[in-house]
Amino acid sequence: MGRIALIAGVLFAFAVSPAAQAELAVGARAPDFTAQGARAGKVERFSLRAALRRGPVVVYFFPRAFTRGCTLETRAFAEAMEQFHAAHATVIGMSADDLPTLQRFSIEECRGKFPVAAATPAIVRAYDVAMKRDALPPAVQATMPAGLAGRTSYVIAPDGRIAFVHADIDYRDHVRLTLQAVQALGRGH
Repeated sequence: MGRIALIAGVLFAFAVSPAAQAELAVGARAPDFTAQGARAGKVERFSLRAALRRGPVVVYFFPRAFTRGCTLETRAFAEAMEQFHAAHATVIGMSADDLPTLQRFSIEECRGKFPVAAATPAIVRAYDVAMKRDALPPAVQATMPAGLAGRTSYVIAPDGRIAFVHADIDYRDHVRLTLQAVQALGRGH
């Protein structure tokens, strides 16, 4: 039993490692999008183009609201919002959750500090962040709904180009690394 668990763990780690998640390359033009979302429970539309006029944008994709890793990642972004604002950056979380779920999540976990929006299938495809279900062990596949985004964070420079990308199912480095990338953009201008 120990050997089977070890093999399953290795397969799972490989399947969700950064190399297993496809993403847009640094320097690529970020696909423009407008998405329905929520901030502090209120429905709003988020426009990437409009946000880029104010400075860099962090677009972080997460699999599902109210799950452990996604909740902890979102709380960490909320706690760091003063630093993102000081760097003139906008942050938006994106998941395939429905709008009522995102409204609750924006209050309870984002604490009203930034919006979360519905990542439509077209947005997930454009950013190449679909969770790679077929690479997961069958037991994991059986418990994971289709259509989820993987955990990928992008920093998009005001010129609309990808300045930084971090794809890792482990939520812990996303906030720190995207904040460093945003701050580096500020030092470069």
